[in-house]
Amino acid sequence: MSHDNGGPALGYPLTAPNALAAPEEWGELRASCPVAPVTLPSGDRAALLTRYADVKQVLADPRCTRQLDAEGAARISADDTGGVFNSEMAASLNGAGQQRWRRMLTKWFTAKRMAALRPTIEAMAERLVDEMIAHGHPADLKAAVGFPLPVWVICDLLGVPAADRDRFSRWSDMLLNLTRYDQREIATAQRNFHAYMTAHLETRRRDPGEDLLSSLLTATDADGGRLTDDQLAATGQALLIAGHETTANMIGKMMALLLADRRRWEQLVADRSLVRTAVEEVLRFDANAGFGMPRYVTDDIEVAGTVLARGTTLVCSMAAANRDEETFAGADAMSLDRSPNPHLAFGSGPHSCLGQSLARTELQVVLDVLLHRLPTLELAVPAGELRRIEGLVVGGLREVPVRW
Repeated sequence: MSHDNGGPALGYPLTAPNALAAPEEWGELRASCPVAPVTLPSGDRAALLTRYADVKQVLADPRCTRQLDAEGAARISADDTGGVFNSEMAASLNGAGQQRWRRMLTKWFTAKRMAALRPTIEAMAERLVDEMIAHGHPADLKAAVGFPLPVWVICDLLGVPAADRDRFSRWSDMLLNLTRYDQREIATAQRNFHAYMTAHLETRRRDPGEDLLSSLLTATDADGGRLTDDQLAATGQALLIAGHETTANMIGKMMALLLADRRRWEQLVADRSLVRTAVEEVLRFDANAGFGMPRYVTDDIEVAGTVLARGTTLVCSMAAANRDEETFAGADAMSLDRSPNPHLAFGSGPHSCLGQSLARTELQVVLDVLLHRLPTLELAVPAGELRRIEGLVVGGLREVPVRW
């Protein structure tokens, strides 16, 4: 890579002092080394971006692609085929087909449709909280509410029967782990998932419902094009991977951040109208957001005064960008009523997260239900003892022990 001259490179991902804290290097890198050479778990080199403006620029630049299987692209981990970043299924959603797919799905994931889903999500959250209370405390909030809720919601969206929720949870876990499972186990999980989705699509074709897949089976875009069965199966996987573990982890991290400083929780108990802005601020403040967005550069570009040669792999750290003082006043403090809050937790540009209105709805609902049902909620361990998950692309806490 032309710009780092083979000099010393930081090991990436960077380590933080504890599970909720930001790596100390972020501030230094933003100030003095906005394009930083890093070594990935695979041993390959990449360039890390930590400033808000640079991350935003790269995520919007068509020369910064998701072709992570390109010749010379950095591998994330040693046995890596790109993991979730470029599975065969993800490949069927790239290129021109990807734009059609996004357009068709965007119609579905409108704020209006998510608002219509809200009562269903509320009922699910209430039921999970009931069960958690019935089992008594201390409880693991993540296992009791954070992990099951998003998979229930995705199964509901896909028209998958409640009886299959556990299988979906297991597949989701396997498809996102870069280090906990070997390549063979992950490949088997992908095959099993694909076989399940193919059979499920057949059932839906014969007996359509009100769900997303039923509507996509017959939907056409402006050119009369339809999604292929492979693309429809890949849609199921994309929603599961993008929507389950990420949201489950975010529910856990949200509650940990709000309970780590009791004043935050009490502020919300006193004024539940802050739920919406509090969720946005938690998304901005989350320092344990996982790997970041890798991009492969197909043509020389200039970022922060540095020319990045074609063939460079970039890693955009949205979490570091979200702590950039240039964009967010008092960036290192949480402000539950911060507005506007243009954070990059859901990415930016043409590949920003499709399901962000769904994720926001789930986070708001969980927070609202817990504030209402368990105003005395508190962490059952000191915040510094919370443990992060190792080996997962999306960051997160192993458990969130609470009592009330």
